[in-house]
Amino acid sequence: MIERWIKNDLTLKRLRRFKSIRRARISVWVFLFLIFLSATAEFWANNKPIVMTHKGSIYFPVVKTYHPSVFGLSGFVTNYRSEAFHGEDTWALWPLVRWNPLESNKSLESYPAPPSEVNWLGTDDRGRDVLSRLIYGFRYSIGFAVLVWFFSYLMGVILGGGMGFFGGKLDLFGQRVVEIFESLPSLLMLLTLIAMLGASMSLLVAFSVLLGWMRISAYMRAEFLKLRRRDFVDASRALGVKTPRILFRHVLPNAMSPIITFSPVEIAGGIYTLAILDYLGLGLPPPTPSWGELLQQAQNYFSIAWWLAVFPSLAIIISLTSLTFIGEGVREAFDPRKS
Repeated sequence: MIERWIKNDLTLKRLRRFKSIRRARISVWVFLFLIFLSATAEFWANNKPIVMTHKGSIYFPVVKTYHPSVFGLSGFVTNYRSEAFHGEDTWALWPLVRWNPLESNKSLESYPAPPSEVNWLGTDDRGRDVLSRLIYGFRYSIGFAVLVWFFSYLMGVILGGGMGFFGGKLDLFGQRVVEIFESLPSLLMLLTLIAMLGASMSLLVAFSVLLGWMRISAYMRAEFLKLRRRDFVDASRALGVKTPRILFRHVLPNAMSPIITFSPVEIAGGIYTLAILDYLGLGLPPPTPSWGELLQQAQNYFSIAWWLAVFPSLAIIISLTSLTFIGEGVREAFDPRKS
């Protein structure tokens, strides 16, 4: 079906080469499943029913917040585990994991608790369900990685493409700026900025983009520098086509190979970077679900809580391996020697 929609022969050949790599094809489905699981996390891990009936009325607690007074209860937050919802007039469809990532299991005697029927992958040092925090944690990891990838590539394409296409003083000055930023120790600078200005999702993304746009800018500069002398650019200029149209309609589409080829690896690097920052305590502020924060707990409780090391490590390995295989398939598909 996809092949019918694609009219470009080269794109069709690349798609076929990618599909011919089994591990890359499987990795795409694995990574899409992880994204789907995280995007719909409320339906898989929550302390609220997905749908319920109470005294003849239907409610959807996952998608709508109901005040306790709606059910004739007192308080500010509805506790759907209370005895008021255990009668014959109540029916509820619960998620597979009945724990919110910020909720502690107060029925346990001590934390962290090992895997059990109640907490399938155990709890952390505050009694919070590990599986729930893993599912929600991927949402923050992939969100951070995609935002950093998008804005750093956008900045790199604009600056690198401008330097390569226009050249002259812009290229001379721009290259000096790139050299200055490349000479900075990026991880050390990132840690310094976080220590000085604090950490939040927006600040972490901004700092990472500021220190990570140079790689793609070098490739885009080379691509634009090569393409600006091609015949189709000269023909467009002869026909009176304006420069912005030449850039976005003719040059940029032909310079997309580095963007597509390096994107999976860049996203994997973003996931890995956030895990490191959270492990060091310089990442997302608590109690945000985080894989790196679970690994930090594993270091503190390594002798008594093996599950805090094993399951977050497996999550990181699966996601990074999937992206690595996807990147390998993309590089194979875009290999000019096989075009």
